[in-house]
Amino acid sequence: MTDGGAVLPWVVIRQDEGGNRYRVGRYATRVEAEKVADRLDTRGSRQLYVVEKVDRATT
Repeated sequence: MTDGGAVLPWVVIRQDEGGNRYRVGRYATRVEAEKVADRLDTRGSRQLYVVEKVDRATT
């Protein structure tokens, strides 16, 4: 987003055992996104949480 809106280029993605991927949230910084992913990962579930940067042209 631009034009006065927040720019949130970092996303946390949850991937389940079947390979399905879901966006958990968008964040302004990589550090913020990694903190969220780490916190979710400590819950002990079988999901994988990854941080990715999205291309502004595809959002």
